[in-house]
Amino acid sequence: MFVFYTDEAGCTGALPSATSPVQPVFILAGIVLRKDRLQPVTHDLLQLKQRFFPRLLPPSADFLDWITAEIKGADLRRQVRGTNRDERRHALGVMDKLLAVLEQHDAKILGQLYVKPVGGPFDGRAVYTSAVQHMARHFQHFLDSAQDDGLMIMDSRNKPLNVNVSHSVFTQKFKAAGDAYNRLLEMPLFGHSDNHAGIQLADLLCSALLFPMAVYAYCQGHVNSLHVNMRYMVIRDRFGERIKRLQYRYQDATNRWRGGITVSDAIGHQKGGLLFGPAT
Repeated sequence: MFVFYTDEAGCTGALPSATSPVQPVFILAGIVLRKDRLQPVTHDLLQLKQRFFPRLLPPSADFLDWITAEIKGADLRRQVRGTNRDERRHALGVMDKLLAVLEQHDAKILGQLYVKPVGGPFDGRAVYTSAVQHMARHFQHFLDSAQDDGLMIMDSRNKPLNVNVSHSVFTQKFKAAGDAYNRLLEMPLFGHSDNHAGIQLADLLCSALLFPMAVYAYCQGHVNSLHVNMRYMVIRDRFGERIKRLQYRYQDATNRWRGGITVSDAIGHQKGGLLFGPAT
């Protein structure tokens, strides 16, 4: 069995102007892990926290208590855009080790990335549910290729939002034409990140890596806010290719590539590959 852990970065609000403090991109993405990797990947995350953030808990804390001491991706990207060289090196070291953990445990990445139009409409609720359905479809394809079943576990928001998301998958599983996600054992489940290493890893992927890579790649020259920073270039330059290789990508019946991190760029209408590095 496989488990698909997801989280988000950015917000679902519209971007009213190029100088608005609203985050200019929204990302919903996550990592797929085989069931037998859940325990070792959890231990590796706890060791990462102890190594890079030794003061998060007192020295007397039990090893397993480290799961509750969360590292926030937003804090890491703040360090990257800061002026303190040691903090920048520290943040990049955490990101490097995070990707090493995902690579070691054969994680696969799926997600949807939306670059918001400046001054245009952005229906956050519709975007969120559409993104969940897209990811469920790509996860279904992954499970078919593995001839196995799986679960989606999403970071919980609140009950009305959770119900809306779950229902968007429910209608596809139980439609008259047949189950679109027959490899998914249940509707998306919702957990609190405090005790889910997979959700914490998904948060770091989205907030520390994909968000700054996206605003650097797609928003430079279009959006002028604190969310768009030239220093984010180093994240894409160092880690773009590694994240690209972690994607689960496949060709559909028309030989078009699907899956991975799918980008919808409403500003410059650039291709998804720009997320990982300059066009060649």
